[in-house]
Amino acid sequence: MASRRVRALSLKKTKLGETDLIVTFLAEDGCQVRAVAKGARKPGSRLGGRVEPFVVADLLVHEGRSLDTISDVEIATAHAGIRADYDRTTAASVVADFLDKTSVECQTEDRLFGLACATLDAMETAEGSALPALVVAFLLKGIAMHGYRPQFGVCASCGGEAGATSGYSLEDAGPVCELCGAHAHGTVVASPEVRGVLAAFMQARMTEVPVMDVPPRLLAEAFALTRRLVGYHVPARLKALEMYAAPMV
Repeated sequence: MASRRVRALSLKKTKLGETDLIVTFLAEDGCQVRAVAKGARKPGSRLGGRVEPFVVADLLVHEGRSLDTISDVEIATAHAGIRADYDRTTAASVVADFLDKTSVECQTEDRLFGLACATLDAMETAEGSALPALVVAFLLKGIAMHGYRPQFGVCASCGGEAGATSGYSLEDAGPVCELCGAHAHGTVVASPEVRGVLAAFMQARMTEVPVMDVPPRLLAEAFALTRRLVGYHVPARLKALEMYAAPMV
């Protein structure tokens, strides 16, 4: 039976049988890994506490016919502070759910793992008021890594300056100028101020996002646009994002 060492981020776990778990991970190369942690639900199991969501760990994975199995887990970063706080947990759950729905087995995107770890590190230490900004910044960067890089300065249709236009195309992930907007379908409203906030998030490091001074009104509008943009391009229901957005609606 072939085996390999994998550094990975735990995204979710599902019960299997009486004592086992199926754990979904994002590997360091960006591939999704699903593996069985045998006996992880038994009292005193070594594996149970080491495959909790948001844990970054080094795994020993053995290849199986249908599912791989895990025989050893060494924690690299526990992110225990996230799981100990409800607001941090709900914010981090958006990250995990997005990665679960967008990562694929044997399809690499090595930047995604680094983004996820940097986001969770920031969420563990940031002020609670900064968590929505971290969620927005992560989602923008995440969809960009999946080929839908949002634009905020030039018209997504003709490439000209968008200027003061408030039309934003979800399909093209960018603003549309007045001329192109007259013929565009499925546009939403996004003021130049909101686009400026989102552009700043795209350019910032995750460590810089919590200290960015964004007025609450603009942050709420930026969150709403990002949610619609992600919903348009991710062909799966992101339940964690819906739950996180509910108090803001």
